[in-house]
Amino acid sequence: MKKCEGMRKRIVVLGSAVVLASVSVSVAGCQVQAAGAETSEAAGNEAAGNGAVNGAAGGEAAENGAANGAAGAGETAVITIGTAQETETAEKTVAAPEIEVISGTDSASATEPTLALEARDETVYVQATSLNVRVKPGTDAEAVGRLKQGDAVKRTGYSEKWSRVIYQEKECYVASEYLTAQKPVVETAQKPDEGAEGSGESGESSAQASETGEAAAAGGKKVSLNSDWSYAGFSKISSGQAVLYRSEAADRRNRVVCVNAGHGTKGGSSVKTQCHPDGTPKVTGGTTGAGAVSAVAVSGGMTFADGTPESKVTLAMTKVLKEKLLARGYDVLMIRESDDVQLDNVARTVLANNLADCHIALHWDSTAKDKGAFYMSVPDVASYRAMEPVASHWQQHHALGDSLIAGLKGAGVKIFSGGTMAMDLTQTSYSTVPSVDIELGDKASDHSAGTLDKLAAGLADGVELYFGR
Repeated sequence: MKKCEGMRKRIVVLGSAVVLASVSVSVAGCQVQAAGAETSEAAGNEAAGNGAVNGAAGGEAAENGAANGAAGAGETAVITIGTAQETETAEKTVAAPEIEVISGTDSASATEPTLALEARDETVYVQATSLNVRVKPGTDAEAVGRLKQGDAVKRTGYSEKWSRVIYQEKECYVASEYLTAQKPVVETAQKPDEGAEGSGESGESSAQASETGEAAAAGGKKVSLNSDWSYAGFSKISSGQAVLYRSEAADRRNRVVCVNAGHGTKGGSSVKTQCHPDGTPKVTGGTTGAGAVSAVAVSGGMTFADGTPESKVTLAMTKVLKEKLLARGYDVLMIRESDDVQLDNVARTVLANNLADCHIALHWDSTAKDKGAFYMSVPDVASYRAMEPVASHWQQHHALGDSLIAGLKGAGVKIFSGGTMAMDLTQTSYSTVPSVDIELGDKASDHSAGTLDKLAAGLADGVELYFGR
C-alpha cells in the first residue's frame, strides 16, 4: 500500500465488527487501494469466559448504507463499499482524527489483515474479570499477560475491536469492548448465601454473566471451555465445568492460581487426544510411550498401598490447597471438585491458559518407594523446546516448578533427587501460562490429613516465591 501525506483509511463499523471493504481513497493527489481486506475478529474470548462476538460482513455494511468519510479538513474522500454484487459510492468532505494502519493476526486466514487505529492518549479501566494482553491485535496472537477487573492502563490507539495499551512499558493489545473510561467498582467474591444465580461477577449484570459462560456455584463461579480459545479444538472431553473462586482476604494478590486435581474423568482412558498441537510424536515415555502422536485423554491414576485411588487423594489435596491460597489473597480456579469432571487434559490446560496466571496439576507417582516430591520438567530435546507454545513458555514452567519445590522443601517435605524429572506431557505441550505437573510422593507415601496440610502449606509458600512475595 502506498503511503500518502494526509491519508485516511475508510472504516465501516457495524454492530461489533470492523470491516475494511473495497475502498478507494483520493487524498492530496494520491490514490490508495485496499481491496477485499476484511477483519472479523472474535474478541469475545479476550475476557474470561466471554462468548464470541460475531461481526457483520462487507455486504451488510453496503446494504445498510454505512459510509462515513475519512479525510482531513477540506479533503475529499471517494469511497467504494460493497460486495461483487452490490456497490455503493459516497462523496463527503469531513474532518477525522489521526488514523494509523497496522498489521494484526487472523485465525481464519494465513494473511495479516490491516487494522486502523485512532490515536488516543487516555487512561481506561478493565471491566472484565480477566482480560488477555496480546502482542498483536488478534485472538491468535500470543498472550503475554492478563489484566484484572479495575486495572488502569494507558490507551494509545483505538478501534472498534482492539485497543493499543501500554503494558509493562511495552505496546500491547486488548479487546476494546472490555475497556471503559469509568473506573468500575470491584467487589469481592460472593459468599454462598449472597446473590442469585446468574448475577454478574464483580458487579456485572445478569446478561453479562450469561455471556461469560459463568454460573453461580457455592462460593464461586462455574466456567466452561470456550471453543474459540486457542487449542480448545484439540479437546475431546469438554462438557464439564471448573469453578473460579475469588479471595476475600484483605490483601488480595490479583492473581489466579489454577489447581488441578489429577485424574477423575470417567471414560477418559478410552479416549485419546493429540500429544502435541503440531502433530509431532512424544519425545519421552510416560503413561503413553515415546513416539506416540496421541495419548490417553485422562488416565485413571494409580492406587495407593492402602487401596485408596490416587484421584481421591489429589481431590482432597486440592481442597486443602484452595483454602490456603484463598486465605493468602489468591483467587483459585478449581478444575475438579468431585470424583468426576468431564474435562480432559487439553481442556483443563486451555481453561488454565485463559483464566489463570499459573497452572498446578497435583499427582502422586506410580512407584512404591516413598521417593518424595518432584515436578515434571520440560525435556531437553531441541525439537520439543522449539515447538510452540513450549518454546515461549518452558522456562516459565521450570521457574514455577523450582519455586514449588523450594516451598515444599522449606516446609520439611521430602524431595526426590534434584526435584525434577523430564517428561513430555500433554499439559505442558499446550500450556501458555506457567504450568507444572507436580508429583507429591508415590503410592507408598503417607496421605493423611496432617501430611496433606503440610504439603499444601509448602505449595502455597512456593506460589508466593514464584510471584515474588
